[in-house]
Amino acid sequence: MEEIKKSGKPPWLRRKLPSGPNYEKIRQLVKKNHLATVCQEAMCPNQFECYGKGTATFMILGDHCTRNCRFCAVQHGALGPPEKDEPTRVAQAVKTMKLRYAVITSVTRDDMPDGGAHHFAQTIEAIRELSPDTLIEVLIPDLQGNWDALDAIIEAKPDVLNHNLETIKRLYPTVRPQAVYHRSLELLRKVKEKQVTMITKSGMMVGLGETIEELQTAFTDLADARCDILTLGQYLQPSKDHLAVEHYLSPEKFELLKQQALHLGFAGVAAAPFVRSSYQAEELYTLAAKKPAAAS
Repeated sequence: MEEIKKSGKPPWLRRKLPSGPNYEKIRQLVKKNHLATVCQEAMCPNQFECYGKGTATFMILGDHCTRNCRFCAVQHGALGPPEKDEPTRVAQAVKTMKLRYAVITSVTRDDMPDGGAHHFAQTIEAIRELSPDTLIEVLIPDLQGNWDALDAIIEAKPDVLNHNLETIKRLYPTVRPQAVYHRSLELLRKVKEKQVTMITKSGMMVGLGETIEELQTAFTDLADARCDILTLGQYLQPSKDHLAVEHYLSPEKFELLKQQALHLGFAGVAAAPFVRSSYQAEELYTLAAKKPAAAS
């Protein structure tokens, strides 16, 4: 499978950013409630589209991360304790926005014994109380392998539990030096062991120097961990201080990778240059929800 070597962004990565009254309404709501969104903090290329549809991915536990992954635009640095009223503020925003599907993620909090798991659980519970019909997806860090902390999130019963593998095993020391490839896979496997009907999800990037064969191996590893949903997108360098893009894949190559992943048994796959973890989240949930639990 051919790759497009870096020589400036290819034409399929150039697009006009839409805007409109819904985008501004959501942006002001987030600002008013003193909330952080991964849409803005991570400079997601889909934030205009998602805001325009009245959706957003909320980032809890602060806006600085205790890790320093070389692909991520979220700021690095020490953090204080979680804000006790944050779960309520997020829940109120979800209710005001009338979201059918809310995504809650966080920075990585290695400074906290539970990695912020109980704060996640409190946020899920607060949303359930104010918006009982809203579907909830959580995108969580690896919790440093604290499976008791993972239990707290599982017991809060999110509709989807997402943990991103991000890249292939060989590149972890360069791309995610404070993470462990097999620990991320084990987290997804543990979720299914503890709650087989819970939908699990993971995301990866291309363009960091991986080979197609290495991607296929990672897909197989995720499928073996009984992961239900896969997202795959093009890595874009947030700044000159981050890892450079090694190659770009065309939309046609993304489609081929999607079909290969579906062949492995994933219930839902989103694969395209601009796909990110929360992109088309509700549509992918619907596909996975239709899959019999016994086939997971």
